[in-house]
Amino acid sequence: MEVGQMQKRLMDYTKSLFMEGLLDGQFLQLQQLQDESNPNFVVEVVSLFFNDSEKLLNDLSMALDQPNVDFKKVDSIVHQLKGSSSSIGAQRVKNACIYFRNFCEEQNIEGCLRCLHQVKQEYYLVKNKLETLFSVSTLLLIFLSFFFSFCDMHYC
Repeated sequence: MEVGQMQKRLMDYTKSLFMEGLLDGQFLQLQQLQDESNPNFVVEVVSLFFNDSEKLLNDLSMALDQPNVDFKKVDSIVHQLKGSSSSIGAQRVKNACIYFRNFCEEQNIEGCLRCLHQVKQEYYLVKNKLETLFSVSTLLLIFLSFFFSFCDMHYC
């Protein structure tokens, strides 16, 4: 596969993440903050999101598993997760958190448990898709680096 085709496939994959509603414009703004002085900025920020989200999802599971659920605590955790997901442009996670907070306000345990399941599902989907995006991007950069190094040595 030639370089142009690889780049087009990467662009198409990225575009599909927006078309599916997984990402929003905030992710593009995050990408614009990346430059030569910090080439791994997006990966680092998203990795922090992944680490924080795993902890928050675990905290939510534990809080909802209590005999007397503290809905204010649950709402506070969901609010943190909503903010984190919004900051990286994880639109469907953010939207699921908005619904979740409504059930917290109503103190509806069944609704909260359904929303927790939905938030986890959206989170793991966007995590998987972004990890794929970053892996493919890294492979493309390695390939391009190798290609240009080879061309420099052989006067392509």
